[in-house]
Amino acid sequence: MGDLTDKELKNLKPRAKLYKVTDRDGMHAAVTPTGVISFRYQYRVNGRQEVLTIGRYSAEAARKLTRTPDALEYGMEVSLAEARTLLARARHQVERGESPSKAKVEKRTASAAALT
Repeated sequence: MGDLTDKELKNLKPRAKLYKVTDRDGMHAAVTPTGVISFRYQYRVNGRQEVLTIGRYSAEAARKLTRTPDALEYGMEVSLAEARTLLARARHQVERGESPSKAKVEKRTASAAALT
């Protein structure tokens, strides 16, 4: 399968076990047995294999007005187009030798600390 489309994503059905559908540039859609579709990016940084969950697919997000790239964060409900925007951001981080997964955790930790 080549580049995924919204129509293909909407037609993905759950199976007994999680399965992956390849998109492009290292991103794939992971479909859980409960039918949740998440975009993931598998990459290698500093010799370590890592996986970033870019976000959860939302058909509603695809129908809404597109958010600006600055408003997008890893882990939120996103459209396919928004997931690809976040993928480009993650790929750029990896090219600089940074771990997008680690940055995601650090941002979440900082946000939680700010609330306390």
